[in-house]
Amino acid sequence: MKIDLTDTTSSKINKALVQGRRAIGTPAVGMVLTLVIVTDEENAYDSLKAANDASREHPSRTLVVIKRAARSPRDRTTSRLDAEVRVGVEAGTGETVVLRLYGEVINHAQSVVLPLLLPDAPVVVWWPVNAPLDPSNDPLGALAQRRVTDTYAAEQPIHELAARAEAYHPGDTDLSWTRITPWRSMLAAALDQVTCKVTSVQVEGEEFNPSCELLGMWLADRLDVPVKRSLSAGPGLTGVRMETDCGPIVLDRPDGSLATLSIQGQPDRAVALKRRETAELIAEELRRLDPDDTYASALRYGVERLGEPSSEPMQGAGEGAGGAATEDAAEAPEPKEAPEAKKAAEAKKVPEPAKAPAKKAAAKKAPAKKAAAK
Repeated sequence: MKIDLTDTTSSKINKALVQGRRAIGTPAVGMVLTLVIVTDEENAYDSLKAANDASREHPSRTLVVIKRAARSPRDRTTSRLDAEVRVGVEAGTGETVVLRLYGEVINHAQSVVLPLLLPDAPVVVWWPVNAPLDPSNDPLGALAQRRVTDTYAAEQPIHELAARAEAYHPGDTDLSWTRITPWRSMLAAALDQVTCKVTSVQVEGEEFNPSCELLGMWLADRLDVPVKRSLSAGPGLTGVRMETDCGPIVLDRPDGSLATLSIQGQPDRAVALKRRETAELIAEELRRLDPDDTYASALRYGVERLGEPSSEPMQGAGEGAGGAATEDAAEAPEPKEAPEAKKAAEAKKVPEPAKAPAKKAAAKKAPAKKAAAK
């Protein structure tokens, strides 16, 4: 069921929600949180679709805040609020309200959203694009227990990641961090299988991908080892190589779907490590509403402390220290001899003309054999 309201107020929107629930026969409110999506008109459809898919796991009231740009000087002074209320099948397993703000009311979006929050329920604010540099000090972010951003959607992801570290506040998180959850689980499980000390790490992925930097920062922070960043054609994060005193541990995913885990002395194993959709990422973030201390620790490590990205490809597990040394020895040029040693060696060599007298001596022995025959 869909109810359109033009030039409305928050009070009228609440009444439309109650009317919609009664019309479809579900007067009770069974939602567990309020999800506020702050986006633009271009990205509103994809963001709302991801939120509706995630609502199957987390029934919630979804408020989509779209700040419409003024097209004329009159629009800047005229404040208006349009709303679209969706309940039932069109809203997933919860309720959806699409809010379009015009004019001066854009600067007071928190006043519009506050009366629509579910009572005694946590609030999560998500910026799919154009997130503020300091989400906790944003008027809408101040209403929430969790604030979700996505540095991958920024124009300069690495600079955005550095800004997130400076303005971090408990409750902040990022979908670039959520994307590497399977990688962190797989690498931790691999290290549990061996009793070796990690000496260095190489993280490989496409350029300007904040997930690669976050994974490198997490490994450097947890293992206290140098981390080298190398570039690849993608998609996304493509591989991690950990050098240990027992041999290399490599997790390689060249196609974005299936990865290969290689541990020295063990057979290679294929593991599912596909790239996840936005709905799965949001659903994971909604599972926990407490501060993510691990993310905060990795973020504080600092992206500037990682090694400069290089285009050197990551080696496989079979090309560890021993294998690399063998290849280097095979491709290394022959050592140059010293001039004095070279002259002495040439002097010892027997010249080619010296072999001729030996043939003559053999020819002289032939008449002696004939004499013996007589």
